[in-house]
Amino acid sequence: MKKLLMSFTLLLTGCVGLPENVKPVDHFNSDRYLGKWFEIARLDHSFERGLTKVSASYGLRDDGGIRVINRGFDAKKQQWQQAEGKAYFVDGKDLGYLKVSFFGPFYGAYVVLELDQENYQYSLVSGPDRSYLWILSRTPQMNPEMQKRLVEKAAQLGYDTSKLIFVEQDGGN
Repeated sequence: MKKLLMSFTLLLTGCVGLPENVKPVDHFNSDRYLGKWFEIARLDHSFERGLTKVSASYGLRDDGGIRVINRGFDAKKQQWQQAEGKAYFVDGKDLGYLKVSFFGPFYGAYVVLELDQENYQYSLVSGPDRSYLWILSRTPQMNPEMQKRLVEKAAQLGYDTSKLIFVEQDGGN
């Protein structure tokens, strides 16, 4: 797990900028975003490689930030992996633009670029550049039409959606 955290940190160290032409959502409501999200798809990175049943849970921190708990199942090791981090808003609480850290003082961008602002049931999230992308849902499976729409939006924004990994979620977590 330490290797997982260090790899993630090294990749995101000092990277809290926005990818070019990517805008975070306005009218973001962190209270509605809190809770559990299931990872539907992602671009591959060493810190999540091989993990299934991946989820992220967000809760309030005493210091006004957001507690982040990422969890996934490593089938090779037959064990759950979990990482806890913290996130803070970069440009105000009504903008889906945060910086997140899982290790020390190093932060990476967490950019909500698409969101179901009516019901907060799906989210499209980027990191500091186009090599980081996640499709999240409140449920382990996503409506296929919505999933297709989010993949198309990511492709229009320049993400290589042909490399998306669709995450196995059966069995829950």
